Amino acid sequence: MPPQPPARDLAPTVQRLRVRYAKRGRLRFSSHRDFQRALERAVRRARIPMAYSAGFSPHPRISYANSAATGVASEAEYVELGVTSPCDPEAVRAALDAALPEGLDVLEVVVGSTPDFAQRLEASCWQLELPEVPQDALAAAVDALMAVDEAMVERMTKNGLRTFDARGAVLRAECSESPESGCAILLLVVRHGTPSVRPDDVLSALRGVAGLVPPIPVRITRLAQGPLDADGLTVRDPFDPDRAPADPA
Repeated sequence: MPPQPPARDLAPTVQRLRVRYAKRGRLRFSSHRDFQRALERAVRRARIPMAYSAGFSPHPRISYANSAATGVASEAEYVELGVTSPCDPEAVRAALDAALPEGLDVLEVVVGSTPDFAQRLEASCWQLELPEVPQDALAAAVDALMAVDEAMVERMTKNGLRTFDARGAVLRAECSESPESGCAILLLVVRHGTPSVRPDDVLSALRGVAGLVPPIPVRITRLAQGPLDADGLTVRDPFDPDRAPADPA
């Protein structure tokens, strides 16, 4: 008979807290695993009454959703915490923000009152800053990309080299120029899928379609992720359903 996990009196999850946090500055180079370790330390320091899994090695009930890649900044990362007693969302936000290092900044916490949060994250809005790339050259390359039906790119994944279409996931692409630095800016709305098309895949597509090769690394920031609006071009706030008042009984 296989060994059985020890019996434990585990308190049930009575509330789900959905957390929006940012990766900024040098902390954009932290990996997903780095953030996991930092968050688990932070919930202990903040004395949040976490629920735990059963089994031989209980873990805090934390669910991560669609994390940005290492090296990418973000204003819209999400995680869900299961707790064993009701908590004030703003108090949890303040305590977690104080316990995490500067650059991993907790922006908002709401009580999860609706199911299937991860399924709401349909698309992301990305800002790409391309120093030393003329805006007209960027605009011409983006026009060339949006004019084609598909743009095949390659990326190494944990399952080996994958070839997939980066163009089909791009719902919107707009060029502008930063008024402060004069840097060319590319704003993208990209639908999530499998495999997920990332901003670096779109840069590969721009290179393949139009020969655009930025001379220095591109600065990438996720501005938002969530459900798509009715126009299919705008990303809405995924917390909106949790903020909506409950229907009267």
